Amino acid sequence: MSDPAVSPGVRYAWYGALFVLGLLVGTAGSLVQAAWLPAGLLLALLAAGGLFYGGLRATGTQVGVAAGGGGWLVAVMLLSLGRPEGDGLFGGGVGELLFLFGGMALAVMCVTLPRLSRPAP
Repeated sequence: MSDPAVSPGVRYAWYGALFVLGLLVGTAGSLVQAAWLPAGLLLALLAAGGLFYGGLRATGTQVGVAAGGGGWLVAVMLLSLGRPEGDGLFGGGVGELLFLFGGMALAVMCVTLPRLSRPAP
């Protein structure tokens, strides 16, 4: 994707798709990590790491990681707010904190990875 021949419209479409995928992975991870602790937590973090690294490989830029990570973070933050009645998806336990901070750490690790050079055609 970091090829100069790729049009900006295609690149922005990739970023938008990664943002939506981040929303889906964040929502699914929020539900799974509490239901099947500790296996659900590992599964949710593995899915988030796959999204972040896949965004880096698919686009070839750190913006691909940030797009997926932004969607993931929006989903997790919205689900952690709860409702005015007091209902919330996150109970504030250790598993929820590990999911939140572990996901953010994975995103930072993927953003700081060096971009890989593509083979010459």
